Amino acid sequence: MILAGLMSLGAATMSKTDKLVTKSVDLSNSVVAWKGQKVLGSHTGFISLKSGDLQFSEDGSLAGGQFSIDMTTITNTDLKGDTAAKLIGHLKSDDFFGVANHPVATFKITKIVSKGTTGDYKVIGDLTIKDITKEIKFEANITDSQATASITVDRSDFNVRYGSGTFFSNLGDKTIYDEFDLDITLVY
Repeated sequence: MILAGLMSLGAATMSKTDKLVTKSVDLSNSVVAWKGQKVLGSHTGFISLKSGDLQFSEDGSLAGGQFSIDMTTITNTDLKGDTAAKLIGHLKSDDFFGVANHPVATFKITKIVSKGTTGDYKVIGDLTIKDITKEIKFEANITDSQATASITVDRSDFNVRYGSGTFFSNLGDKTIYDEFDLDITLVY
């Protein structure tokens, strides 16, 4: 579902003399897949990136990055026809992501911690959805040509309340879970 985009990334352990190499994200080959769950099932789809870049230190270690997600491109892959269109319209509405007023979500790396294995990192950064910014943490794997991560986002942190058991009682089987998943592959 959302998750919306990248901004400038900070380095965790770089000295001021390190030179950064910035690599632009290949927007046409990068993928942001979403999955939202509810009591009686789940929905899946994709969202397109609007921009993004990753920064690397001279030794090839991840040093920063950012990306932005075009929330107007939300798609659905598990429904067809009018049913899919209705879900997409609802996700874009003010009940969920308010895309008319908040067309872009962003993510900016603020800290990177090596996991001790080449290419494996704990990434900490600021996610902004609906003009609300929250810190999130996740693990990422970086290779010579792509970065991958699976991220769980709590939509209630971003004032996305529709069908949330956190904010509404007696929803029963109409409850939509607060957490949604993003599987991200950034090709550069």
